[in-house]
Amino acid sequence: MKLVIAADSFKGSADAASVVAHLARGVQRLLPDAALVQLPLSDGGEGMLDIYLRAGGTRVPATVTGPDGRPVQAAYGLLPDGTAVIELAQASGLTLVPEGQRDALAATTYGTGELMRAALDGGCRAMLIGIGGSATNDGGAGLAAALGVRFLDAAGQPLPPGGAALARLARIDATGLDPRLARCPVTVACDVINPLCGPSGASAVYGPQKGAAPADVALLDRALAHYGHLLAAQLGRDVASLPGAGAAGGTGAALLAFCHAAIRPGIEAVLDTLHFDEALSGADLVLTGEGRIDAQSVCGKVPVGVARRVKRLFPRLPVVAVVGGMGAGAERVYAEGIDAIVPLPPRPMALAECMRETAPLLEQAAERALRLLLAGRALPR
Repeated sequence: MKLVIAADSFKGSADAASVVAHLARGVQRLLPDAALVQLPLSDGGEGMLDIYLRAGGTRVPATVTGPDGRPVQAAYGLLPDGTAVIELAQASGLTLVPEGQRDALAATTYGTGELMRAALDGGCRAMLIGIGGSATNDGGAGLAAALGVRFLDAAGQPLPPGGAALARLARIDATGLDPRLARCPVTVACDVINPLCGPSGASAVYGPQKGAAPADVALLDRALAHYGHLLAAQLGRDVASLPGAGAAGGTGAALLAFCHAAIRPGIEAVLDTLHFDEALSGADLVLTGEGRIDAQSVCGKVPVGVARRVKRLFPRLPVVAVVGGMGAGAERVYAEGIDAIVPLPPRPMALAECMRETAPLLEQAAERALRLLLAGRALPR
């Protein structure tokens, strides 16, 4: 029997490589001779860089500005074809700021722009930027500022970092934008389709997890709406309503406006790089998973991205998702190609306990999933 194990991280408890390894151990308990293809995955958030580097490439370290203004140690990857792989979470990620210190009003993407500039200095010919896991809600203005764009108030003074300051934006001066970007195609790996503003925009949907209170969300949404208006009026780049413009607190909008980026589902880009289609040949089962599956999972999360690709190529190949938990709307993933969901906890468990025991629980869940598959094969047709 051949199995393809292709899963994302379980955030806070196991990275993607560990998840895949423990699922494999669970399979081997029951089928020690099974042929296993192990593929750690990412949808463009934390861990994307490491996944690309496993496929070949060089890690280039850089010290950049973190989301709260303090320096952080980050890196980008340079692939053999000259593509720079940049993970926003390395420079501007939510995990870089302790939970009690998160400030959605002032957090900046400046460090991600510094990573892009470092990649240009390093001679990259194209960029792939994963923008999941951000701590920011600044519309990507910090990123653009690091690349030479000036954001000025009515007195002609530069605005301070953060999304709240964009409410005072009067003029966008892009004349200093790094000219090398015109010769460097930028692709954005993104797992969300939110517009910049409104009820489904960056601030309303993702602001609270970044430390924004209800009044902050309203302020940030107004500021980003004003920013989007000026991008259209002054630069001729009407991007606010485009799918993905609201990704990473509006960073998608900046990349669309200033870099003329193409936005692509992150999981699709990763699957192509890892030659996932070829790995499926002759497979009997695909095991996928991530920490939580719910209604948002159909918007480009790893398990659904895997399932869609599998069913497009091999409609009868079963796909089972092992997950830490199920939320409202999880049943929607069945229509996307996931045949069964196997939750991690074998009994009622507190979240903290489940996270401590993730490794053995993954192994047990993989074995349960495989036993169900074998039982199903024995049923009369």
